[in-house]
Amino acid sequence: MQFFDDSLLPENQQPLVIQVAPFGPEFLPRDSDDIPVTLDEQIQKAVDCYNAGATVLHVHCREDDGTGSKRLSRFNETLARLREAVPDMVLQVGGSISFAPETEGEAAQWLEDDTRQALAGLTPAPDQVTIAINTNQMNVCELLTADDVAGTSLGEPAYAGAYREMWIPSGPAFVEEHLRRLQAKGIQPHFMLGDVGQLETVERLIRRGVYTGPLVLNWVAIGGGADGPNPYNMMEFIRRTPDGAVLTVEALMRNVAPLTTMAIAMGLHVRVGIEDNLWRRKGERMTSVQQVEQMVRIARELNREVATGQEARQIYRIGETYGSVDETLAKLGMPPNRNAGQRGNPLRRAA
Repeated sequence: MQFFDDSLLPENQQPLVIQVAPFGPEFLPRDSDDIPVTLDEQIQKAVDCYNAGATVLHVHCREDDGTGSKRLSRFNETLARLREAVPDMVLQVGGSISFAPETEGEAAQWLEDDTRQALAGLTPAPDQVTIAINTNQMNVCELLTADDVAGTSLGEPAYAGAYREMWIPSGPAFVEEHLRRLQAKGIQPHFMLGDVGQLETVERLIRRGVYTGPLVLNWVAIGGGADGPNPYNMMEFIRRTPDGAVLTVEALMRNVAPLTTMAIAMGLHVRVGIEDNLWRRKGERMTSVQQVEQMVRIARELNREVATGQEARQIYRIGETYGSVDETLAKLGMPPNRNAGQRGNPLRRAA
């Protein structure tokens, strides 16, 4: 991404899009009184987050007993209710569906390819489905401290062990087929990337015509197979992100606030919510709504506008697709592919 002399001036930055992940699939209901369990509670949590300033909702579902739902019918029911309750929010379904263990002692794991690809058939269709790139470790416990998990199930050795060994199955065949199905149904993939290597894989998918649409992505700085919360990592990822992409910063626990504050100042976008963080400061809990409110306050202190639901859709380019590799590269501000026999660096074309 390019930074000009006036890029840090808020009047030249896009309105801030705040993603919120309020359903906390890795936690048990007993871990926090902020975890919505019943469908009515899940819908109300979305409404509360929207009223606080969030315009993108990261959706996971629970069954009525509080366990993470892996049923597509439950997602259909939830999405239908959300469309009525928060019609202006971008609805972003988590591509893992639910990685929570089925029973005590089981490992946390992502579901099989066929089930995750079936997210393209949800009715009503979500605006986005998140997609991870490249099979990789997802040890969400690696960065966690005793303070982070105090009073939660992740502080218990057996439960933590289930998540420590989790990995993401996301090989080339799955990714290509999933992108094909999502694009066929008009659902935008939201790329969840943990490092520059994964970003490079996405660029190759674009250059080979596997994906022809807006590049909307999160830098997921959660460690355990992804980048850690190091500002040098973040700046390198930002530097390598195409000018026409939409980049959101996502982190873990008390690293969320400092990294998202940097993102707001630089004109990027942010993700918050109890799926990522439970804490305001050491020992003081913070709800998803309070985390959204904190981002709004920081943005206002920096004189940056917060996006409305309609503005978030425009920034994400929801519903937009491109007709060719060349058009996609131009729209994303990327150099064109090299022509046969061409030497030197191909120059960017106007979108």
